[in-house]
Amino acid sequence: MKILVFGATGGTGREVVRQGLDQGHEITAFVRRPEALAIAHERLRVAVGDAAADDRAIAQALAGQEAVVSSLGRGNSLRSEGLMRRCMARIVPALERLGPRRFILVTAFGVGDSAHDAPLVPRIMYCTLLAGLFADKKVAEETVRASALDWTIVRPVILVGGGATGRYRAGESLALRGLPQISRADVAHFILGEIGAKRFVRKVVALAD
Repeated sequence: MKILVFGATGGTGREVVRQGLDQGHEITAFVRRPEALAIAHERLRVAVGDAAADDRAIAQALAGQEAVVSSLGRGNSLRSEGLMRRCMARIVPALERLGPRRFILVTAFGVGDSAHDAPLVPRIMYCTLLAGLFADKKVAEETVRASALDWTIVRPVILVGGGATGRYRAGESLALRGLPQISRADVAHFILGEIGAKRFVRKVVALAD
């Protein structure tokens, strides 16, 4: 498939790009700084732009795509700066106008109603340290939910490094204990599979090991 990836230089986005190329897909990486991607491949195209501000670059990158993934985020920063809200306000209308319909948005477990299902320690973090980031992600989710797209919202638990194991849980509701984790590589593995499988279209899915 032809897949456009926003947030391609982040930990999860880079895994989506790498695994997507390994699986034979044609990947377009939408980035602000091409030098930060550090991946070269004959089936990789790099589109340069700011997803929070550049409507023309977004429209050009969407041309010919069959699916779009957003793993945009603020990295290690605890200040949201409204990034997710601002990006979805541009990406979602562009998708509705130009296509494709298939869209996967990565946010985080603890956003919105999922916070009630979290173990105690993570739940405290969601309400304090991560409150601003998660509020921004919630607005982004609401924008996607209100769209006519074939969307899937992916909420992984605490992200860690490591390779893809394929041994993880995915569901609209998961029983969690302690400090649940999942590797970014496994999140990418799920995303690429879900693009075609469409098991969670217009649904929110939690991911954990």
